[in-house]
This record gives sequence, C-alpha cells and structure tokens, in this order.
Amino acid sequence: MDLQQTQRFCAGLPGATVTEWGEPANLLAYFVGGKRFAHFKTSAPERWRFSFKVAPERFLELTDQPGIKPARWLGRYRWITVVDVRAMPDEELQSLIRWSYRAALATLSRARQREIAGAATTPENPPARGKKRQASPR
Repeated sequence: MDLQQTQRFCAGLPGATVTEWGEPANLLAYFVGGKRFAHFKTSAPERWRFSFKVAPERFLELTDQPGIKPARWLGRYRWITVVDVRAMPDEELQSLIRWSYRAALATLSRARQREIAGAATTPENPPARGKKRQASPR
C-alpha cells in the first residue's frame, strides 16, 4: 500500500477519527473512541513515517527487519515505526494496523465498544456474513 492507501485504510476502520497536530508534535493521528492506534509523522526528517502498536510477541521480530524500528518515545509501549509503508506487504501491514486498532478499541468500555460496533453496522454497512451479533443482556 502506498501512503494514501494506508491513510484511507486507517480512516476507514469503524469509528476511526483523524486529527492533525501541528508544532511541536507534527502528527497525523488516527483514533478510535479517543484512543490513538496509529500515526504518521508530518515533519522532516521523519516525514510520513508510520507508527502503530504491535503485539508483544511481534515487537522484536518486526524491529529486527530493515526499515522497521521501535517508535520514538512510544517504543517502550511496543509501538513500531515503519520508515516506508510501500516496503511492507499489503496484507501484513493491514493485519498489523487492525491489531493496533483492536488493541485501542479493547481499552474502551464495553458500552463504548458496542456503540462503535453499532455505528459500523448501519444499513449502508451491514455486519459481515457468518458473524452473529449477540443481543445485549439488558
């Protein structure tokens, strides 16, 4: 995926919002329910480097690959930075972004998660086939 495709993919996840922060942060950040799951750096020298959180068991594996390193300031929380998104296979990048998104979503209350899931399954965007939606116990 190129830069624009990656941006569209992140923005297209259910309940995702985009915020651009100017100086001093210089980030194009993606959130779900107020929790950041990915961001692009928008200033030199790291312009358009892409960062997101990864599973603990994947952190060392991924940061051993060329073009992927621990994210500045967030590496201790298992965030990685991909220098060039075009260098990663599309399926792998999408899978990693989805994991980061789900990890951020999981930190929200169950009510907020249901609210976001409900907004994602509007008549224009029905739930995927084969998945049953459980009724609320209330």
